[in-house]
Amino acid sequence: MKTTLSTSLPSSIETPCLVAVVLDRGDKDKPEATCECTDAAVRAAAQDVIASGEVTSKMFEATVLHAPKRLKAKRLLLVGGGKAKGFGHAGLLKVASTAARTAKIKGLRSLTFLVPEGVAGADGVRAVVEGTFVGNFEPDYYRSDRKDQQIDDITLVAAGEAAALAAAMNEGLILGESQNFTRDLVNEPSNRMTPTILAERARKMAAEVGLKCEVLGPEKIRELKMGAFWSVAQGSEEPPALIVLQYEPEGAPATPVIGLVGKGVTFDTGGISIKPADGMEKMKYDMAGGATMIGAMRAIALLKPKVKVTAIVCATENMPSGKAQKPGDVQIAMSGKSIEIINTDAEGRLVLADGLHYAQQLGCTHLVDAATLTGAVVVALGFVNAGIFANDDDMYERFRKALERGGEKMWRLPLDDDYKDNIKSNIADIVNSGGRWGGAVTAAMFLKEFVGEMPWIHLDIAGTAWMEEAKPWIAKGPSGIAVRSLVEFVKGFAD
Repeated sequence: MKTTLSTSLPSSIETPCLVAVVLDRGDKDKPEATCECTDAAVRAAAQDVIASGEVTSKMFEATVLHAPKRLKAKRLLLVGGGKAKGFGHAGLLKVASTAARTAKIKGLRSLTFLVPEGVAGADGVRAVVEGTFVGNFEPDYYRSDRKDQQIDDITLVAAGEAAALAAAMNEGLILGESQNFTRDLVNEPSNRMTPTILAERARKMAAEVGLKCEVLGPEKIRELKMGAFWSVAQGSEEPPALIVLQYEPEGAPATPVIGLVGKGVTFDTGGISIKPADGMEKMKYDMAGGATMIGAMRAIALLKPKVKVTAIVCATENMPSGKAQKPGDVQIAMSGKSIEIINTDAEGRLVLADGLHYAQQLGCTHLVDAATLTGAVVVALGFVNAGIFANDDDMYERFRKALERGGEKMWRLPLDDDYKDNIKSNIADIVNSGGRWGGAVTAAMFLKEFVGEMPWIHLDIAGTAWMEEAKPWIAKGPSGIAVRSLVEFVKGFAD
């Protein structure tokens, strides 16, 4: 998608569609919908529908005006953003995405977006570009009747210093492309996204953006004594892949080294503890954590922060077969810890256990993992917030600030030692499942056993990595959650 900046008077711009945000600047008892544009001609063109009550500023409300008076644009698209108070990067991103999806449906390929001055110029530009990419993605790759609908170019009209706006536009483009790259990986069916193919996609991306990439196969995984990872992989005919991406910019200090560890289970049947058939087709998305780390590394390589980053993705299938591990088996992780397998469907924590330990072996000093780990986090938080766990308050505070900049929603859950009893084993060091109650927490407690005192954050994205239904601002399917926040987190270490 081509992106361009403009300082022209909005009413003088010839465009198929001019987009303006409508916000409520009234109070609770007296709403006041306002077109967020300083150009009097644009405000006047919107005034009649606003005065009539047809446009209310309700979030995601989209209204198209054809041949608006005194404007050279063929259409004026008004998109509601809700209350002006609190409207910022996250809201503007969704408004831009809504505009893109509305325009696509109408067959439009070009937009001119008026960035509201209430959102700081550079931040607003970045949000609009990111949002347009989010809205441009569609998951219907394999439909023979797929419609050719997409936004090919967007022009942004914004106030501010030209160099800062251009840098923000470029950053938004990189983040938007990287989020969609992640969504593309997650969207592929498992027969077209095996561990081997995922590794090939990572290798190709790394070559394009200048990352180091190493892919380790079954023999090396066994040689490294990754017994937890291998226990999941052993039941499948598809070979596992340990994907290692490294970003080491010139001039970066020796420390910190940020480790990004992703669960890359390209299909999860549950193994011998097999899942119900209903909904199992969605288990192609069980590698979303790994895809997130690959997408984040793409953005990091292109944005070039002065901080070292290593990503590790443990890619495998979890399949039932005569070779598959069984409930009651005991596995020895790379760290030397013994694990009693209570449930073979609690496999994500097993691959992450070895991935987290290996990250430390490679010199990482701060760890973040992401995984579609538990259904329990969906019970706790629904499909709105991802779960976040941290063993270090300073590390969490860094990530919380990154969330604000990235505009993504996550909620911190407890990581108290009181939960540790739930993963005790009579035969081994720990069990791989703490049972039904507090399942997201006990899964995080399991992972905590493999990070020691190292600052660490765990993201359980099971409820947010896949949109169960289409929204005005995003298609049904993969969301690309956490890419933006992870990039902001890494950038924070370079500031």
